[in-house]
Amino acid sequence: MADKKFRMTEQRRIIFDELKKTYEHPSASDIYEKVKQRLPHISLGTVYRNLEILAARGIIKKLDMASGQRRFDAGVHAHHHIRCISCGRVDDVPSDSPTSLGSILAKVKKVSGYDEVGCAADFYGICPKCAGSEVRGDRRKI
Repeated sequence: MADKKFRMTEQRRIIFDELKKTYEHPSASDIYEKVKQRLPHISLGTVYRNLEILAARGIIKKLDMASGQRRFDAGVHAHHHIRCISCGRVDDVPSDSPTSLGSILAKVKKVSGYDEVGCAADFYGICPKCAGSEVRGDRRKI
């Protein structure tokens, strides 16, 4: 069956617009709270389905973090993420280091002969905000 031509509906455009406004890697529920201010009758399920469609099309990234909660990112450039094990915050990891995962992947590709090599790295730690707060004592063990 031929792939239907992708259509950026008004709902999808608004969902995408709200995601682009933040660098916080929100969950579907977080995005829903913003979108329903503009589209009061939209459901959480509709937001979630449209986020999945946008991710499947490569328009956004879907992050399946170890915490179990899916997050979304409008930044589709190659980069990794780090999750705070105390508060759940998710941030981008700068990838300009000479020992970045990109260089490791290039080596794996070269020695294995595989094409389109990728990996899933789950970085975690304590964010700067939690590291300086009382919340530290309540964090889960690594």
